[in-house]
Amino acid sequence: MTPDLNLEADPRFPSGKWVGFFTDRRMPGKHAMDLYLSFAQGIMTGSGRDRVGSFAIHGSYQTGDGLCLWVKQYLGQHAVSYRGFNEGKGIWGTWTLTDQGQTFTGGFHIWPDGMPDPTQPVLREEVDLPSEVEQEELVPMGV
Repeated sequence: MTPDLNLEADPRFPSGKWVGFFTDRRMPGKHAMDLYLSFAQGIMTGSGRDRVGSFAIHGSYQTGDGLCLWVKQYLGQHAVSYRGFNEGKGIWGTWTLTDQGQTFTGGFHIWPDGMPDPTQPVLREEVDLPSEVEQEELVPMGV
């Protein structure tokens, strides 16, 4: 199989499996999303699944500022607009749904599968190193 030479070379936009979540005040908590995305020549396409159902993705992305705009179209259901940014830790931002005159919004964060969840704290070990000990401090008392 020949690789698609049109796929995005920017490492922030790898085509393949992505994971993440969305939030919605109507349903507390983080709601998992699994996606397969393709990035090529400024066009973002893909598909996925979450607690609402299966969906298709179609939109755009910009390598200059990382702006990503797309529509998540649930199969046989409603569509949701997404606006986010990719700053090297996946794409994060907000979604908007207008349904029967009401507008709903929430947040989201997605990232390439295999990248650690960028929304979780990372434990790091730090040590305070002692300052240089002067030689005279090592002389026993009373000498």
